[in-house]
Amino acid sequence: MNTRVEEAVNKKMCGYNCAQAVACTYCDLAGVDEDTMKNITHAFAVGMGTMEGNCGAVTGAGVVLGMLNKDQRKTFTDIRQIMTQFKDRNGTVICKELKGLETGEVLRECNDCVRDAAEFLEKVVG
Repeated sequence: MNTRVEEAVNKKMCGYNCAQAVACTYCDLAGVDEDTMKNITHAFAVGMGTMEGNCGAVTGAGVVLGMLNKDQRKTFTDIRQIMTQFKDRNGTVICKELKGLETGEVLRECNDCVRDAAEFLEKVVG
């Protein structure tokens, strides 16, 4: 498990956005080449570009689930589980809240959000 989790964090540190870092780590399982996955997940960074939306790392996990499951009900169940675990650990799944834009208190750094989302995804797909 730690290999993919750390690979996702490494991708984030090398310039991938949070969604790309998680999703591209699972390209082999999803059956998508990395350039395509990067393009698919461009818009999911920074809370869908507004910081108002979900954390991109969680969204990246959802993209992977959709590609793997090919079943909407299973994907909903799996992403709900990941979002619940993420929220339990971090207090929220909303980007601006994680970054403390309104409170000044950062709840979770991006690298750690990527680590969490990949960890929870790994448990579902593992």
